[in-house]
Amino acid sequence: MPLEATISCPYCNHKMNAKMSETSIHFIHECGNCKKILRPLDGSCCIFCSYGNTKCPSSQKVLEG
Repeated sequence: MPLEATISCPYCNHKMNAKMSETSIHFIHECGNCKKILRPLDGSCCIFCSYGNTKCPSSQKVLEG
């Protein structure tokens, strides 16, 4: 299961690599470029599921089923 994702800022489109944890969920992330705070979109559990190129480990486990 991948534990790294690329997050794309919805404000400035800056791409950031971030490590995911198998034991915690990331609710906020600061863009390294524009400094805006990213929060999960409605219906998403975390910033990785909202803005990442890879879903978080919890979502990956559900998809594997």
